[in-house]
Amino acid sequence: MKKTFRGGTHPPEFKLTAGIGSRALPAPEMAYVPIQQHIGAPGKPLVRKKDEVTVGQPLTEPGGFVSVPAHAPVSGKVKDVGPYPNPVGREMLTVIIEADDDGGDAKGEEDADWADASAEEIRARVRDAGIAGMGGAAFPTHVKLSPPENKPVDTVIINGAECEPYLTSDHRLMLERSDDIIRGALLVRRAVGANRLLVAVEDNKPDAHSALKKAAKSIDPGIQVEMLPVKYPQGAEKQLINALTGREVPPPPALPMDVGCLVQNVGSCVAICEAVRWRKPLIERYVTVTGSGINEPANVIAKIGTPLAELVEAAGGYTDDAAKLILGGPMMGMAQWTDAVPVIKGTSGVLVLNRADAAVAAEQPCIGCGRCVNVCPVFLLPTNIARLSELEMWKDAEAMGVLECIECGSCTYVCPSHRILVQHIRFGKATVIAEKRKAKQKAEKAA
Repeated sequence: MKKTFRGGTHPPEFKLTAGIGSRALPAPEMAYVPIQQHIGAPGKPLVRKKDEVTVGQPLTEPGGFVSVPAHAPVSGKVKDVGPYPNPVGREMLTVIIEADDDGGDAKGEEDADWADASAEEIRARVRDAGIAGMGGAAFPTHVKLSPPENKPVDTVIINGAECEPYLTSDHRLMLERSDDIIRGALLVRRAVGANRLLVAVEDNKPDAHSALKKAAKSIDPGIQVEMLPVKYPQGAEKQLINALTGREVPPPPALPMDVGCLVQNVGSCVAICEAVRWRKPLIERYVTVTGSGINEPANVIAKIGTPLAELVEAAGGYTDDAAKLILGGPMMGMAQWTDAVPVIKGTSGVLVLNRADAAVAAEQPCIGCGRCVNVCPVFLLPTNIARLSELEMWKDAEAMGVLECIECGSCTYVCPSHRILVQHIRFGKATVIAEKRKAKQKAEKAA
């Protein structure tokens, strides 16, 4: 019996760039580095306008424990520290650097004893390197590697599922950096004291599975490299944990550590390896540039802070009928209003759709077919929650589980009435969170 999870769906894969090797892009002439590219407290700027910076230099200091620094992706002069368009849809405080030199890759000298680094040292170097989850969530990695004593982690899972249609940046990373993924995975295991290490790849990537198995065999034969059937959203950590171990992570605020697991993306593993081995900060990443609105889809290695327009240009530019720009994949990505926004730590793909593929059918009334219920991987009633959100019945939406939604978009994808269920749910979820935050602040003031 194949290992999988309940629910989910299988949209067309459109992996146009799976067979295209990655290539490094030149450093941008102007780099736009947001001071916050992670979940948690924003960093505090360490530089000012007209300062000279060198590649790899910290631009911010962490704003708390759940925070990481940002680093200069190039050497040059700070043109400004001010608001600039950001992928999240609003302007954000950004360090703008006019490059005079790409400065190389910011690697330091190799630490001869890096493979034997202590758990504390691993976490410190990961924090100093500014690593945040590169699978999209962007949670500070050193925090994830610091489980409390009463929640020991026995199983580490390395996520190479990459279940989003179109995206292949992780696929190429698994082929081109398999040894470093395994080395980084071993560092993760040591940091949390786990005794079991699993690597998960979907079965539409047999070459990646083979590359990782070969790397694991040569570095540590005790690592299990598993191949899972293709299903979306297999890359969601709770679903991946369930598929591989049979364990069920309870609803929020429960986390994977509550069932003894930790999930880390393959890109994060490479960054962890580089941070511990070379003290290299996170200043670049693999990105897929693809879609029906791109002339020459490609996989690239881009510096953090590179405008999306430069990635599109490197992939042959837009087609004549390009119509929609999305950061990420079509299921969970975020549409952008400008290609001036920069690559950030969580940027896995740039998707451009032509007019035909970007066309959206008009919403129709729910017909009660139950398809959204069947595919929901967290067993919610999406159509009911979406309706409650539309009616601004926030307490009822919360009671029905709006905060448990992982926003995978499976419900919207299968809806025959073309209801934008996940968008309504996402709005309701954000509103409930904001209301709870206001209530907490009010209670604190009253106390």
